[in-house]
Order: sequence, then C-alpha cells, then structure tokens
Amino acid sequence: MRRVLVINGPNLNLLGTREPEIYGSTTLNELEDLIRQWGEERQVAVSCFQSNHEGEIIDRLHDSRHAHDGVIINAGALTHYSYALHDAIAAVDLPSVEVHISNITQREEWRHSSVIEPACSYMIRGRGIDGYRFALDYLVNLARAQPLTIAYGVKPDQVGDLLIPDGAGPHSVAVLLHGGFWRDHWTRDIMQGLAIDLHDRGWASWNLEYRRVGTGGGWPTTAGDVASGIEHLAAIADVHNLDLDRLVVIGHSAGGHLALWSAAPHSLADRGAYPSLVVALAPISDLEAGYESGVGSGAVANFLELSPAEGRDRYDAASPANLLPLDTRQLVVHGTEDDTVPVTMSRTYVAAARAAGDDVAYRELDDVDHMSLINPATPAWQAIAEELIQLS
Repeated sequence: MRRVLVINGPNLNLLGTREPEIYGSTTLNELEDLIRQWGEERQVAVSCFQSNHEGEIIDRLHDSRHAHDGVIINAGALTHYSYALHDAIAAVDLPSVEVHISNITQREEWRHSSVIEPACSYMIRGRGIDGYRFALDYLVNLARAQPLTIAYGVKPDQVGDLLIPDGAGPHSVAVLLHGGFWRDHWTRDIMQGLAIDLHDRGWASWNLEYRRVGTGGGWPTTAGDVASGIEHLAAIADVHNLDLDRLVVIGHSAGGHLALWSAAPHSLADRGAYPSLVVALAPISDLEAGYESGVGSGAVANFLELSPAEGRDRYDAASPANLLPLDTRQLVVHGTEDDTVPVTMSRTYVAAARAAGDDVAYRELDDVDHMSLINPATPAWQAIAEELIQLS
C-alpha cells in the first residue's frame, strides 16, 4: 500500500465547529495534517480531498483508479442514501475503508444503515478521528496479506478472517479474539497485525468477529458466537489443512475474557475444536471485580445487563474466575503500566487458577501498557509470540 486517497464528504469542512460534542474539536486542516503524518509513519503517501458535492466526490473516485492503491472515505450524510456513490466505489475496485467519526449505529435511526458499506472492504466507526489511523492500518495490513472471510453463522457479525501460511501444512491454528469492552465500535481489524505476524511465523489464524453490545450482542449471545466460531474450525479444517491438535485461542482485554471462557469445560462441550492453550492478554478475567472497579466505564454491567437479582447467576456462568479450574493450559500476560485493565486482576486470577489446579504461566511485563500487547512491532508482542509457540 503506497498511495491512499482520503475523501471527506458533505459538512466535514466544518469539523471543529460543527457539533463538537459529537465530532470533536479537531479542524479538517488539522485532521488532514494528522492523516498525512500517520501515512508517513507507515510509508504511505496520503492525498486528501473534501467536497460538499456528490458529483465531485464521484469524479475524484474515478480519477483515483490509477493514481492510488486504496481509499478511505467518510461520506457524511451521503452514506445513507447515495447509491451513485456506492456504484462509484464498486467501479474503481480499490480496497476502500468507510470511516465515521461517531458511532452511527448509536445515533438517529436513519443513520444506522449505510448504502455504501457493501461496496467497501471494511467499516470503522465510533473511534473519533483515530478511525482514520485505524483505516490506514487496515489498508496497509490488507496489502501485506489478504485473508479469506468465512461466515460461521447467518448474522453479519458471525464471520472470521482465515489467513493461511505458505506450505502444504498441516497448519497450527490461532483463534484471535479482539477486545474493546464487548462494544460494537471495536472490531477484528485491531488484531490484523497479530494475524500477519503469526502468518509469517508459519501459523494459520482465525480472526473472529462476534456480535457485540450495540449490535445484538451481550451475554450470552457474544459468548455463544465465540463458541460457534471456534467450533466452525472443525468444519473447515480438512479443506484448509488445519491442525486442530495445535489450536491456540488468543484474546486481548474483553477478548481475553472470551478466550478464557471458551476454555472452560462447559463452553465447548460436544464440539469438534478444543484449545490446547489459551493466551490471555490483559484479560478481564474476573467480571465481578471488573464491575466493582468500573472497568471500561461500566462495560461489565453493559455486557451482562446486570440487575441485583441476576448478578450472581451471570457471574457464575460468564466469569472465568468463577469457572475455575478451566482444565486447559493458560498463558496470562499483563503490563505493569496498563491503565485500562488493572494488573492486579491478573495477579489475583492467576493465583486462584493455580490454587484450583490449572497449569498457568504468568508473565508481567514492566513498563508495558494495554495496547502494546497487540502491537506486533513491540518487544512485548514478540516475546509473547515466541513463548506461545514454545508452549504449543
């Protein structure tokens, strides 16, 4: 990915002054400077364009066919009704990421649908102006390795990206479970880098999406999707020569909760794919402690839809700390500088898991924060990857 065109549509010229409580205080000029800087850091040349006119945007898309390698587009209100824009994106046939500063699924009902989404490669929403940075990362990673997206259910979020390494196999498999406090604006793109790093190490990866809070998820739907997604590996293992005897589930943050939960004896009962190792990176391993400490600004309460009458039963069914022993080998990793999920949660969980008889390796990384654990460029991830390969 060498050249990316960033298009901003109607009214985005008013960024910084238009509804700053929704869109923030960053102006369009400041945003474009940031995107160019992010591009330079990724060795990508970024061109920026803004227009309030549908035809001008379509013309610029047409011109991009031979001048750019990918497109990032925030179409503003055109998102919700411009089939002409949909057709233009489809016609230029470039990898395209749809970006929205706000989370359109949590706003007025008419904003929930996007008519351009089917023509785009991916959508990123609700991450503020950082969404453009994540979109750049998505395009850069897609240029490095293109996975096969496979449905494991009928719902839009019941999909996974399968990335197969070179060679005949059989391939060891890593299931990747992204975090984001189980909320719908965080999606599997944040695990792309790990998928590619594992691919380069000779591993297959199954980067799983699942329904989240805000798009039909929550307890127990989200966990059920994860179980179904892991089970689906049994249906595709022969076709892609996957070695399910070397199946590792890797989860980060809320995905770490789901990874640990997936290894509990009841979670994958009577299924055809069982993890031999769980790697939990800064996991929310104790939902009751997470609720009491306010992790993720009420994320646990939102996920479990807690009420006084339901709390205990839901903790007992959903919290890894309440399901011990898991009877599956575990590698738990946490950074000492994590201000998102407290490191004390992992310390307490590991002690309880070992006391219950589980085989748990624990690594506490000095001066490492929450997100460094899933950044393949960091020494933290490199150490994690090397250890998981040794353990598996």
